[in-house]
Amino acid sequence: MSDPLKVRIKRRIFASLGYYGVRFIGRTLRLEVTGAEQFATNDSKLIFCGWHGKSLIFASYFRKKGYWVIISNSNDGDIQNEVFTRLGFKTIRGSTGRGGVRAALQGVKALKAGGTMAITPDGPRGPSGVVQGGVMLMAQKSGAALVPVGLSAKRAVYIGSWDRYMFPLPFSKARMVFGEPLPLAEDADEATVEAVRSNLESEIKRLEAIASNWS
Repeated sequence: MSDPLKVRIKRRIFASLGYYGVRFIGRTLRLEVTGAEQFATNDSKLIFCGWHGKSLIFASYFRKKGYWVIISNSNDGDIQNEVFTRLGFKTIRGSTGRGGVRAALQGVKALKAGGTMAITPDGPRGPSGVVQGGVMLMAQKSGAALVPVGLSAKRAVYIGSWDRYMFPLPFSKARMVFGEPLPLAEDADEATVEAVRSNLESEIKRLEAIASNWS
């Protein structure tokens, strides 16, 4: 068996484990969703933004909607790409270090064509909880509004990655809180872009604090 074949088989196995893991956890979570009703009849261009470390809930909730996601050009990204494709997402490959500009421009094209994006604005390398420039570029060039999303699970396991990735435990309560869309004009100057970026970052953190209040 050649090494490339071994890699493909290994990738397929891990992708299957990831896909069925997301499906199982998603089906068992007792998910409370707040604020999503404002988008039920909204045909505006949107970019939903939630932290990388909470993306399992994100992926489960948005599955089969045909939304666009950006997946890194790494070996792990190859596995993630297969998982997200099987979950019904459309994928663009790229990251901060590899193919980032090209990925952002592909994202702009998808948004202008009427697509919706689900983005982890602090990923794929972090720092965690810090909105990066790529999502701001996509919003500014496409006219899409940025939607902050706070996510939490009452019972979860956190791994020791840069983003403290959260795996909700089966049958746990979970919350997803949508905020108000934040527009960004195409002709916005640098100061305005930074103000919106900072506001998006603050709003995701505020909504996550609301979602995490289990008292």
